[in-house]
Amino acid sequence: MPVMALHCGMPVRGPSLLGIGASRSFRAQGALSWKNDVKTHFKRIIMAVQKKYKIAFIAVFLAFLFFTPFAFLVKPYDSTGNVRKMILESVLPLEGLLHESVCRVRGAWKRYLLLVRVEKENEGLRKDMNVLKNKLNDLREADLEVKRLRKLLGLQESMDLPMVMARVTGGEKASVFQVLYVNKGTADGVRVGMPVLTGAGVGGRIVEAAWNVAKVLLITDFNSNVDALVQRNRVQGILQGAGSAGCFLKYVPLSEDIRVGDEIVTSGMVGIFPKGCFLGTVTRIDKEEAGLFQKIAVKPAVDPTLLEEVAVLVNGLGREK
Repeated sequence: MPVMALHCGMPVRGPSLLGIGASRSFRAQGALSWKNDVKTHFKRIIMAVQKKYKIAFIAVFLAFLFFTPFAFLVKPYDSTGNVRKMILESVLPLEGLLHESVCRVRGAWKRYLLLVRVEKENEGLRKDMNVLKNKLNDLREADLEVKRLRKLLGLQESMDLPMVMARVTGGEKASVFQVLYVNKGTADGVRVGMPVLTGAGVGGRIVEAAWNVAKVLLITDFNSNVDALVQRNRVQGILQGAGSAGCFLKYVPLSEDIRVGDEIVTSGMVGIFPKGCFLGTVTRIDKEEAGLFQKIAVKPAVDPTLLEEVAVLVNGLGREK
């Protein structure tokens, strides 16, 4: 509120002296605060710039220190002063060391790139080698198959009898029966009782036949009995299967001359197998005085585990069930 004040002896109305002082003090504090804010903001800007470009400043400084001696080295002088000598003595070894380090790093990088390229080339070569190995294996299998089929074709030509070529598709190896399955059946003219031949000799005979598959009883089966004779002296007997032991030639009298190594062939009397087909070779002979017949062990001409292709003799002798 306005107050009365003395001015030239007369009371006048105006602002208080106390209010004027407070206003001036507030203005001074505001100016000081503004200056402090400006200084603080400027310091923050300086610190941010220093922090952001600190690495750049250090790099420029180190580059300056590093290349300054080279300026002395490049600049021609009539005489070599002490400072230049000191620079030469200190800088040139460092320059050589730096050059050697750069060369080593460059060489290591080149070797690394070479190894990467060689590894890629080796991987490609390995793939090509595996492909060629598979092709070579296929060619070997095809060559072996051709050889086996040629034997069967040669058998057909030598016997001059109608045959059906069949591929072995499986067998009962886990059972006591010695049997195989082939991929030909009644649709191809295969009948029960027809003989099964291989390039090495007699394999067995058909015991079951479906439309496109047939079952072969091998000569090594216990149920197999083939009328046979010794090729050397024409002594007759019955070749019976003995499983894993091979075969035995039975009903040969003790008086007959049988030797180890004699070859056994089919006699052709029963009418199932043609005469003269190879059955096996005599490996052991046992003559018991108390018995009437010799016990003759025969190694079959055919290994059942190795059969892959066979020839079924379609001679009309078989019978269809």
